[in-house]
Amino acid sequence: MRRQRPQQPRRRKTVYWLTAGWGLALASFGLDIGQWFHAEAASQRDLCQEVTQSTAVLSREQLAQLLAIPERSEKKTIREIVETPYCTLPQFEVRAGVPAVREAYPLAFDPDTWLVVLYEGEEYAGYGFSVQN
Repeated sequence: MRRQRPQQPRRRKTVYWLTAGWGLALASFGLDIGQWFHAEAASQRDLCQEVTQSTAVLSREQLAQLLAIPERSEKKTIREIVETPYCTLPQFEVRAGVPAVREAYPLAFDPDTWLVVLYEGEEYAGYGFSVQN
């Protein structure tokens, strides 16, 4: 007759895998440390370097016009819609070796949200939104 294996080791493996699975699930939901550091870095990057026009805001109409401008248009095309930004943000490089200048415009209808316009040289390179807290 064959001798049967005891059930204890199998139960230990099951408990181990269940515990490990729950631990990973909790870590991924509750301890999103990478996101916390990323948010901190983004908030430091979006601080005004210099306020150029403290009363500047962007209306819905201006926002609609700006969002319709194709990338790689001339900077003066943007300036025809809005003259002076609220502030400039620190420069950084989107593409290696090409410094990018960013200007922020608070939205008149939501002052905690800024439209950030990106320029590479005298060329409009895109936009993004930044929520201020």
